[in-house]
Amino acid sequence: MSSHASGAFTASSLPADAIELGRIQDAWGIKGWVRILPYSADTSALIASPQWFLEPPEARFARGFSAFSGCVSIDLVEVKPHTGGLVAQIEGVNDRNSAEALKGVRLYLPRNAFPATPEGEYYWVDLIGLDVVNREGEHLGVVRDLMATGPNSVLVLEYTDTIEGVEQVVERMIPFVAAYIDDVDKAQRRITADWQKDY
Repeated sequence: MSSHASGAFTASSLPADAIELGRIQDAWGIKGWVRILPYSADTSALIASPQWFLEPPEARFARGFSAFSGCVSIDLVEVKPHTGGLVAQIEGVNDRNSAEALKGVRLYLPRNAFPATPEGEYYWVDLIGLDVVNREGEHLGVVRDLMATGPNSVLVLEYTDTIEGVEQVVERMIPFVAAYIDDVDKAQRRITADWQKDY
């Protein structure tokens, strides 16, 4: 642990329901703020939480990293949106050098820290990995990702298909809008869509 920012970090263990939501890109300004690269367009959980859990960068990015080891928790002074991401002020990180030392650090929040969503709205992270079936019960794929396309999101599904005698993993996209999505059953880990295999 480096001496210049050690007061900012509390040794911790990653919560069992922790979800990786982004990483620290770089320092922002000269007063210890950091620029955050969120993994989702929905940053409400990161903005709402007063505390984040951090882990060092993956080994391939961690050369020379010495700000802390293992998992730590931090308290946030302020988090706000800023051109395509977020900027954050971490309690105890007060200068640019301390902020630069955090480059590449991974950010986690426990799922139970996410603000509740209104009826019919979902966090992207809750949809990843769900099976998608159509009204006829045919399996359309598993949600691998979501894409933001202007006002709507699009489910990116992955499924296996045999093409010219060779089994391949292929993608299918379904707009995540009420016109096509009948039901999201998180308990059953299933989405029902008004969509045909040949669309």
